[in-house]
Amino acid sequence: MLLNSPAVERLVEAFRRLPGVGKRTAERYALHLLGAPVEDAAALSDAVRRAREAIRKCSVCRNLTEQDPCVVCADARRDHGVICVVEQPSGAMAIERGGSYRGVYHVLHGALSPLEGIGPDELEIASLFRRVASSKVHEIIAATNATAEGEATALYLARQAPAGVKVTRIAHGVPMGGGLEFTDQGTLAHAIDGRTAMS
Repeated sequence: MLLNSPAVERLVEAFRRLPGVGKRTAERYALHLLGAPVEDAAALSDAVRRAREAIRKCSVCRNLTEQDPCVVCADARRDHGVICVVEQPSGAMAIERGGSYRGVYHVLHGALSPLEGIGPDELEIASLFRRVASSKVHEIIAATNATAEGEATALYLARQAPAGVKVTRIAHGVPMGGGLEFTDQGTLAHAIDGRTAMS
């Protein structure tokens, strides 16, 4: 085992910066990479470098893209009057996988969190409202996370939206196929509060 190796520790710390990766997982990743063929490590390093060089923020929606504007913003078949606002690119990816949304996106790259020093100026909120002011947007869908920060961000968007632009909030509730007995109290409360008429 490579104990007290500064190079290994740097590699472990690099993996620990990834979301959801703790110390033990980072150590497993590092040891796997160090035990793999040199070509595999070089391929991973090259893939990361190439992706960082090729990917940038779309000048319109601020999503990550290889082309500017991104494929969604450039698609004339999309409804450009409806903007779904998400915290991170992963939110837009998740909604796209659903296959039913035909509007466009705007990525904030975070959520309001005064305790962490994240205010409106640290997010892509100004670019959202510039975009709304310069086009025929009639609806903003606040698809921020169901967290205190996500709720605060959605409320801020609703309060700051220009007159004539409807701001809606995505529903939060029980997942399809999920039993009520396995659903947490907060999710159930949102599901009851956000109920809709069936007839």
